[in-house]
Amino acid sequence: MEIMEQSYNITGGVYLVLDPAIDKDFLLKKLSAAGKAGLQVVQIWNNWLTGADKLALIEAIANICRSYHIPLFINEDWHLLAETTFLDGVHFDHIPADFTVIKHTIGKPFMAGITCSGNLETVTWADANGFDYISFCAMFPSPSAGSCDIVTPATVKKSRLITKLPLFVSGGITVENIAQLKNETPFDGVAVISGILSAEDPQQKVQQYQTALNINN
Repeated sequence: MEIMEQSYNITGGVYLVLDPAIDKDFLLKKLSAAGKAGLQVVQIWNNWLTGADKLALIEAIANICRSYHIPLFINEDWHLLAETTFLDGVHFDHIPADFTVIKHTIGKPFMAGITCSGNLETVTWADANGFDYISFCAMFPSPSAGSCDIVTPATVKKSRLITKLPLFVSGGITVENIAQLKNETPFDGVAVISGILSAEDPQQKVQQYQTALNINN
């Protein structure tokens, strides 16, 4: 089954990061429930088990995302965009060494986002290269944030003077601390892993994040 090309406009909202190392059926069930509430973006984190059938899992995730009109990004593994039609974009953890070569190798239009860990040069670079969004990691300490440095609200605020791209914040983001953070700095959405995947009712949890962001779906 091939996926028809679709157009997406990323503006903000709730961005769900999926961990491909967890049980497939569990993952797809959580994604399906969360998708009902209106996710803005889904990303497959670069945390694969050894020997994982990446293309099969990507296809299964993409089928759910397409049913809710959600763009699907792959983390770092950009070469997979040249191997499958089931991905819409790539999320880079850092500025890639040669983005021109990457675009040529993929050989087709794709969406792109990048993590900024406090270096505003990343924001300037992403803006100049026509990226679709920027994500800041981490705003708060979080096990899933990995090696991300803590980003200050002031850094996010300065980035708004550099770019009009949608800004997502991640790392320890909860329904409870969004309001405080919004008072300190402007941003358009939140990127979450465990906050949604570990929820008993992912749809309800997404709606709670949307309410905290003052988004109606």
